[in-house]
Amino acid sequence: MQNDSEIGGIDAIVQILNAVDRATEKVILEKLETEDGDLAEEIHRKMFVFEDVTKLTNQAIQRVLKDVDNDLLAIALKGTSTEIEDKIFANVSSRLKETLKENMEYMGPVRVRDVEEAQQKIVNIIRRLEETGEIQVARGGGGEDAFIS
Repeated sequence: MQNDSEIGGIDAIVQILNAVDRATEKVILEKLETEDGDLAEEIHRKMFVFEDVTKLTNQAIQRVLKDVDNDLLAIALKGTSTEIEDKIFANVSSRLKETLKENMEYMGPVRVRDVEEAQQKIVNIIRRLEETGEIQVARGGGGEDAFIS
């Protein structure tokens, strides 16, 4: 009998997780981590999640941000780590940085679901740009994690 990870393959799991909303993706991955940490790690290496924005090169981030609405970006950055904020803010103009910070401050509390939805939209843009070859996202570590082609 085959192991569960061999039946559809890791790539099939990654495709499924890439197609679901961020909240569902999170729940599945958290459960998988408690059940089979090695499998979860292998899946993580093949997936791109919002937190991986910090692994993109500056050029790749700048290309992605051309396709991201500023209001969507402000929502997506709400409650993220300072590492993610710093990486994004390092790749926008000082004027846009201040605008984003003001928008984040003035919007007040935002539902977690809305933040996750905004983050997922940005991840979808990254995946689309990767599919069209405009950026490349290397997975599994080693060297630069992404570059612009």
